[in-house]
Amino acid sequence: MPKTESNTAKRPKAVVLFSGGLDSTTCLYKAIKDGYNPTALSFDYGQRHKIELKSAKKIAKMLGITHLIQKLQPELFKGSSLTERKLKVPKNALDYSHIPNTYVPGRNILFLSFAVSLAEGIGADSLYIGVNALDYSGYPDCRPEFLQAYSEAIAKGTKSGVEGKPIQIKAPLQYLSKKEIILLGDSLGVPFSLTHSCYDPVNGAPCGKCDSCLLRKKGFQEAGIPEK
Repeated sequence: MPKTESNTAKRPKAVVLFSGGLDSTTCLYKAIKDGYNPTALSFDYGQRHKIELKSAKKIAKMLGITHLIQKLQPELFKGSSLTERKLKVPKNALDYSHIPNTYVPGRNILFLSFAVSLAEGIGADSLYIGVNALDYSGYPDCRPEFLQAYSEAIAKGTKSGVEGKPIQIKAPLQYLSKKEIILLGDSLGVPFSLTHSCYDPVNGAPCGKCDSCLLRKKGFQEAGIPEK
């Protein structure tokens, strides 16, 4: 569903945080369905699953949308198995009793800051993020309370906010299970086979055992859709 300049010029603008994963891709397609002309924003921060950026590039190119990749120094992100090779990614269990070491400290705080700056600069009125509070790993920066607090900061800390038109954070997947996200994505025509979810890929292939792989598999099974 590529978009040409003629049919996007009059659409309102939105910035979409876009990793190339299943959730963020569904979120991107939802933004388009909602009538927005999206700018996709990805981050290269030294993540061990950097292959996700290849997925993001392919999908953005297919859609014909603006796609920016912001490179951040890996040294900024410590204490996570996604950024420090000496730490092992948890495998073979979905344990919701604690926050796993795949949590990257302050990641969404930083990503949203870049997205807000970009959104205000290009005149976008909305910012889409594919966070989820149901089938997820318990990250604190995916919770509704966090997004509410961040929305308040946007309203008070931006020119558009103090002028009464704050950029709106939209999290359409917030209260959906992975099954429901996959069903939504399927209805929107999301190319699941191009998305990447694995935290610990081996030679580019999903490990099949990390939290993200297990949640993806569980979602497709419950949705009754063959995993792609």
